[in-house]
Amino acid sequence: MPAAPRSQPGVRRTVDEWERRIGEQVRDLRLRQPVSQAELARLVGVSPRTIQNLEAGNGSSLSTLVGVCRALGRTDWLETLAPPATISPMQVRRERVAADRARRQRAPRISR
Repeated sequence: MPAAPRSQPGVRRTVDEWERRIGEQVRDLRLRQPVSQAELARLVGVSPRTIQNLEAGNGSSLSTLVGVCRALGRTDWLETLAPPATISPMQVRRERVAADRARRQRAPRISR
């Protein structure tokens, strides 16, 4: 089976397209392991029908997707969606000062 095409810059996919694409990737990964839908469902704690729906792009819950990624050893997929947050107090301060400066420059001057 050919690999799914890479996302092209500027191309916006619909929710249905994303669901189908993610389902195809999950199915391909499951088959490469190889793990049956029933076995994967048992590992995740869901019904086989839930796995079928995910792979077919028919919608799924976030908890199912997370469980499937964990069961198939691909939590790195999740890390790319939600990388650890790093907050720099200095960067927050710089951004706040820049926003205040921009707001002052845009504000109309009222003469008295």
